[in-house]
Amino acid sequence: MSKVFVTGPDGVLGSNIVRELLSRNYEVKVLVFGPRQPITLKGLPIEIVEGDITNKEQLIALSKGCDYFINVAAITDMWPTRGAIYFKINVKGAENAVEAVLQNKMKRLVHVGSASSFGYGTLDYPGDETSAFKSAKYKVDYIESKKLGQEKVIAAVKEKGVDAVVVCPTFMIGPYDSKPSSGAMIIAIAKGKLPGFSSGGKNWVYVKDVAVGVCNALTMGRTGEAYILGGENLTYVDAVKRIAAALVQKKVPKFIVPDFFLKFIGMIGTITAAITKKAPKLTINLAQIACDGHYFSPKKAIEELKMPQTPIEVGVKEAQAWFIENKYL
Repeated sequence: MSKVFVTGPDGVLGSNIVRELLSRNYEVKVLVFGPRQPITLKGLPIEIVEGDITNKEQLIALSKGCDYFINVAAITDMWPTRGAIYFKINVKGAENAVEAVLQNKMKRLVHVGSASSFGYGTLDYPGDETSAFKSAKYKVDYIESKKLGQEKVIAAVKEKGVDAVVVCPTFMIGPYDSKPSSGAMIIAIAKGKLPGFSSGGKNWVYVKDVAVGVCNALTMGRTGEAYILGGENLTYVDAVKRIAAALVQKKVPKFIVPDFFLKFIGMIGTITAAITKKAPKLTINLAQIACDGHYFSPKKAIEELKMPQTPIEVGVKEAQAWFIENKYL
């Protein structure tokens, strides 16, 4: 039985990856940062070790004896927008994962990047793995560090001979979102607290489809390649209507917030956060992102990683059930 080492196992993606691995009869060893027992991993037949992905020697030692390495660990915060911590975890962590795979002679590294590392397109012509990066204009270190991290992994394939594949999810919807991250929108809609739509859109994907794509990449996909793990391209207007319908009889906001007004509110949030040092609900950077259409094609992942395509309503309903069970709703 092959053994897989997973970092970042307790977030919405990691939690679903761990379950997908177990369903395939892999042995699973996970790295958790800090002395805690994540609720998303409770009761699972896995080995949990405490450690820090930025500590290379520790990571090599803890992952010894494993056959594969899935690197999910990342700092995904969008505030503060700038900070060395993003590069320490998202870039240095990726480099350390490469070294662990090489030192322990593992079969493959599957590194989780981000679709934002590629250029987004339109609804008619969505971006793909060949599209030039466009998101530097947002000046967000999370986005820039994820791009650099996956570039380090791909470079290591050529320079160090590591067998690695990069998988790049879009906006994931589904259960075990303990932060919550994407689920914050579901909670807001369920509680009737989403005031309006922004004019942009994005690619929405069922998190379990992403988990399947990630796990398939252990044995599928071409070494040194990146794959966008996406689903449907939807405007916020269309996506929120479908989410509300899936939640059953939830009211949908009535209007699109004008771009200039959303950016004004974001600017106020940014200024206020700079003064109070408290995370705002909206920054100018997030407002700018929300006004654009971040559309991507998952064609390559569907063809080469056999990634399924499940309607987002399935993920919405599973997320809602998990939120209710765990007292978020």
